Amino acid sequence: MTTPTIVLVGHGMVGQRFLEALADRGVTERARIVVLCEEPRPAYDRVQLTSYFSGKTPDDLSMVEAGFMEKHGIELYVGDPAESVDREARTVTARSGRVVAYDTLVLATGSYPFVPPVPGKDARGCFVYRTIEDLLAIEEYAKTATTGAVVGGGLLGLEAAGALKGLGLDTHVVEFAPRLMPVQVDEGGGAALLRTIERMGLTVHTGTGTQEVVTADGAVTGMKLSDGSELATDMVVFSAGVRPRDQLARDCGLTVGERGGIAVDELCRTSDPAVFAIGECALASDGRVYGLVAPGYEMAQTVAATIAEEEAGNGFTGADMSTKLKLLGVDVASFGDAHGTAEGCLDVVYSDSRSGVYKKLVISGDGVLLGGVLVGDAEQYGLLRPLTGSVPPVSPEQLVLPAGAGAPVALGPSALPDDAVICSCHNVTKHAIGQCSSLPEVKKCTKAGTGCGSCVKTIEKLLPAATDKGLCGCFSYTRSELYEIARTLRLTSFAALLDSHGRDTAKGGEGCEVCKPTVGSILASLNNGYILDGEQASLQDTNDHFLANMQRNGSYSVVPRIPGGEITPDKLIVIGEVARDFGLYTKITGGQRIDLFGARVDQLPSIWTRLVDAGFESGHAYGKALRTVKSCVGQTWCRYGVQDSVKMAIQLELRYRGLRAPHKLKSAVSGCARECAEAQSKDFGIIATANGWNLYVGGNGGATPRHADLLAQDLSDAELVRLIDRFLMFYIRTADRLERTSTWLERLEGGLDHLKDVVVHDSLGLCGELEALMAAHVADYRDEWAETLDDPERLRRFVSFVNAPGAPDPSVRFVPERDQIKPDLTILTIGNLEGATSR
Repeated sequence: MTTPTIVLVGHGMVGQRFLEALADRGVTERARIVVLCEEPRPAYDRVQLTSYFSGKTPDDLSMVEAGFMEKHGIELYVGDPAESVDREARTVTARSGRVVAYDTLVLATGSYPFVPPVPGKDARGCFVYRTIEDLLAIEEYAKTATTGAVVGGGLLGLEAAGALKGLGLDTHVVEFAPRLMPVQVDEGGGAALLRTIERMGLTVHTGTGTQEVVTADGAVTGMKLSDGSELATDMVVFSAGVRPRDQLARDCGLTVGERGGIAVDELCRTSDPAVFAIGECALASDGRVYGLVAPGYEMAQTVAATIAEEEAGNGFTGADMSTKLKLLGVDVASFGDAHGTAEGCLDVVYSDSRSGVYKKLVISGDGVLLGGVLVGDAEQYGLLRPLTGSVPPVSPEQLVLPAGAGAPVALGPSALPDDAVICSCHNVTKHAIGQCSSLPEVKKCTKAGTGCGSCVKTIEKLLPAATDKGLCGCFSYTRSELYEIARTLRLTSFAALLDSHGRDTAKGGEGCEVCKPTVGSILASLNNGYILDGEQASLQDTNDHFLANMQRNGSYSVVPRIPGGEITPDKLIVIGEVARDFGLYTKITGGQRIDLFGARVDQLPSIWTRLVDAGFESGHAYGKALRTVKSCVGQTWCRYGVQDSVKMAIQLELRYRGLRAPHKLKSAVSGCARECAEAQSKDFGIIATANGWNLYVGGNGGATPRHADLLAQDLSDAELVRLIDRFLMFYIRTADRLERTSTWLERLEGGLDHLKDVVVHDSLGLCGELEALMAAHVADYRDEWAETLDDPERLRRFVSFVNAPGAPDPSVRFVPERDQIKPDLTILTIGNLEGATSR
C-alpha cells in the first residue's frame, strides 16, 4: 500500500488547527502531510496581531509549538505558495517550481484585504493591515509620519487606528457606514463606542467614503472624502473588509460563489471530491463566508474527521458569529441576533453615556434571550452568550444593570447548563471544562482559551478554587507572594529562593525564562545591588545584561538620564560630541531625553566614560524601572504656572532612579491644570494647583491608553513624596509579572478606594514599612554605568565576540538617511541577535 499524501495550501490559524486535528486523530502517522505557506513564517495568531505594537514579538504570536512539525513528520515550506492546481493529474505546483502530487488537497488560503478602487490607492504611504509584514512596514513608515488615516471602522480598522495612535500619529478613522462596527453593534452601541474613542483623541468620520488618495511625488499627502471634505494625512491604512482568496480554485475550475468564496458542502468538500476548502476562503453550504476564527476551526475539525473516516456529525452547517474583543482599551461584544431581526422581539437597554457603557439584550416575546450588544462593559459576555437561545434564570433587566443599580442577583457561570458552549472557538462545553482542575489543564486537554481568549475569565470562574496560580512551572507562588518570601526571609539569590520555595521538580534546577527575570527584578527591588554581579547576571534579559537597549540590527542605544528634561549647554555639547565621534543616530524622545542609537556592544564602555565624566548617568531605558519624570517649564517661565514643576520633576526622578519594578514606570509633573506634561497618561502624574499638588496614579499611554485616577489633592511637597513612596512600593509588592500600574489598579480588589485606604489612610498598617523600603532604595542607589566602568572584570562582558575581544561585529551595518544613519536591514541579523542573548 502506498502512503497517501495530503497537501494543505495555506498555513494560517485555521490551517494549523487542521494539522493539529489530523495529529490528534493519528492521520499524520499514516499519511504524508505537505504544507505550502505563502508568508515567510509559520502560522501565527492573527486575532492578536495588534499586540505586536504593545511588545509582543512575532515569535510570541506563533501558533506552532516548538517541534510540532518534526514530531509529526509534516513538511512545511514557508514563503512558497501554491501557484496552480492540476486536478486531473492531482498535483500542486508552488512558486519555487516544486510539484507535489496529492491524494487529498485542502485549501486554507484565507482572505485578502479589500482596497477601494480609488485614485492614489497604490501610493507610497498606503498600507493594508493583515500580516506581520504589513505591521513591520507600517511601523517603519510611521517614523517619518505625523498623521494617519484608517479607511474602515470595523473590528480590524479600529485595531489599526489604535496601532497608529500608539505609534504617535494623529489618527483619523473614515467609515462609510453611519456608525462604527456596523456589522457587530447597533446604533446605540456605535454611539457609545464613538464617544469613548473620541475621548481618546482619535477623530472619526462616519457616513462618508474615500474618493481619492491625494499624492505628491508619489507619496500620500491627503484624502478627499465623499462628503466633499479633505483630510491631510501622511499615511493611509486600508481596512475596509476582506474578500475570499479563491483565485487558485477559480483557475483550476472549482465552483465558486457569485460574490466569491469556494463553494463547499456540509463536509467542506468542494465540487471536486478530492479537494476541501476551510476558513475564510470557503463559501459554506448556508451561503455565507465566515470571517471569524471559530467557524474556521470547526471547518478544520470537520475535514480532519472526514479524512480520518470518522463521523463528522452534521458537518459544518453554520457557526456562532459572536465576538468579544478589546478595541483601543474598550470592551466590545456582540452575540446572537444582536440587531434584533427576529419578528416580535423586544429590547432591554442600559445606557450610561457618561461612563461609555451601553448594553442591549434582544428578547423574544416568550422571554428567550436571542442576542445582544455590550460596549464599555463586556464582563457578562461569557455568561450571556451560552444562555442565548434559552430563558435566563433571572429577569433580563438584572443582566444589564450594574451592581447597586437594581441588580440584586449576581448570576455566575455556575448557573449555566452543562451543555452550554463556553469556548466557541473550539466548541468546548461547561461539562468538559469541569473535568479539569486548572486553566493550563483546560488549555492542554480541550484547547479552550487558546483561540480568541474571550472565554478565559469564564473558565477561571468554573474551575475549583485551588486552581494553580503559580508564576510558572518552577514556582507555585505568584510574583507578589515570592516578593514577600524574599523580603521576609532576606533571600538574596535566585538559587536560594528556588531551592527553598520552588516546586519539587524545579529544586536544584536553573529556572525558566519566566521566573528568572521576575525574581531578578524582585531581588533588585529589595537589595539594590549591582545587577550583573554573580548569579544576578544570568537572570537578566539582553537589555539589562548590557545596560543598553538592543535595536533591530543588533546595535544598542544609549540613553543618559536628563532629570526633568533640564540640561546645561555644556552637557548638550558633550552629547553632541559623543554622537559625532561614535557616529550615532540621535533623537529627542517623548520623555525629554536624547537617545543615541547605533552603538556596538564593544563601544558602550567608551561612550559611558565620556558621558559619566560629563556628569551623566544611566537613564535605565533598558530596565523595568523608572524611565523619566517629564515636566513643563512651570511657574519659573510660564505665565500660567502655579508651581515649580521642573524642580519637582528633578527631585522625583533623582529619588526613584533605578527603582526596579514589575514593569517600566513613567511619570510627569505639570505646572498647572493646562497639563502640558500629560501627567494623567503616566503611571504616576502630578498636576500643580494653587494649594499644592494633585497626585494621579494608574495612567498609561501607548496602545491601551488609560487616564490616571486622582489619589489625593492639594498636597505639600513632603506629603506628595510620601504618598508616591507608598504607592510605588505597594505596587512593586503586589503587582504581577510584567503588569503595568494601569492594569494592576484595574485588577486590584476594591480598585482606587482600596488603594486610598492602604496608602493614604494606612488601613493595613503597611505605610511605615513601605516608606522604609523606599528610603533604603534611595540611600543605596548606585549608577550602573559608573559601577561597571570602575571594575575591569565587569567590563570584560562588553565585547562583540568572546574569542576576539577587539573585533567589531561585521553584521552591524548602517546606511545614511537625513544626514544621520539608520540600520541596514538588508543583511541577516538573526545570528547576531542570538549571539547577543547567549553571551
